[in-house]
Amino acid sequence: MYWLLSASPTPDGPQPPRSLEDAQDSAGEAAGWVQENWSDWLATGLRIVFVCVVAVVLRYLIRRAITQLITRMNRRAEIADSGNALRGLLVSGERRRQRSQAIGSILRSVASFVIMGTAAMTVLSGLGINLAPLLASAGVAGVALGFGARDLVKDVLAGMFMLLEDQYGVGDRVDAGEASGVVLEIGLRVTQLRGDDGEIWYIRNGEIKRIGNLSQGWSMASLDVRVRADEDLDAVRDVVVAAGEEMGKQRPWDEILWEPVQVLGLDEVTLESMVLRVSVKTMPEKNLPVERELRWRIKKTLDERGIQLVDEPSLALQAVRPPSLEK
Repeated sequence: MYWLLSASPTPDGPQPPRSLEDAQDSAGEAAGWVQENWSDWLATGLRIVFVCVVAVVLRYLIRRAITQLITRMNRRAEIADSGNALRGLLVSGERRRQRSQAIGSILRSVASFVIMGTAAMTVLSGLGINLAPLLASAGVAGVALGFGARDLVKDVLAGMFMLLEDQYGVGDRVDAGEASGVVLEIGLRVTQLRGDDGEIWYIRNGEIKRIGNLSQGWSMASLDVRVRADEDLDAVRDVVVAAGEEMGKQRPWDEILWEPVQVLGLDEVTLESMVLRVSVKTMPEKNLPVERELRWRIKKTLDERGIQLVDEPSLALQAVRPPSLEK
């Protein structure tokens, strides 16, 4: 048995067994080496366990703090909106919820990446691994990836800033240059729009150079009232104001009209006609319905007062009509 343990095969055949003293010396040296280094191994193992536990606990606490912060901000915004009906119309709960979820997801991902990356580097350093070649390789790979995926990085960064700055949200009607419509979904890379004809536009965030949000703030309804030059201006203005006041007292226009109808003044004066510019501030995206309804009411009120609307083609036709036709 001792010969089997001590003999080692060689090309020339098995060697004679080592002496018992040599085996005892080797075992003693191994035991001494283990006894000398076990404390270092134990300390290194405990350090690695401690780093992993701290990283996991810190990641959990930070992610939970971010979630609670986002929830608290939403609750405060809802309380503020409940006392401000106008702001409640401008900012929908669904839009706020999606924006908060996106921002919270970004913050949690960044926190997890930083914490776990730092913990991994600390563990590798504790194991005695030289991190310089690894960091250099990661730097080269990062540069190569940056050149290859620069469009993707550009889109993601643009999407992050759009969410953080609240440039638009789900349900907003926006004009993105080449496409316009209602926002269906906002991603870090692509924004989806529903066009007026029902089509869905997929727009890369990095390609959006300018954005026009038609759902934030308010809209302005403007129209022109053209009458003959010999009409009484005060009477025409009273008709327009009366039509606007009556419209503002009826539903649903009492909620859509945010200010009284204003006659800005004469926009154009000729020998045959004059044009009055009328405007009113409305709820976002409601300017076109207000223009149609207000034009309808102004026309009816003018007819009741005996004031006729005219246009340039009819005036031109009357100017060239022979006197015999007028009789």
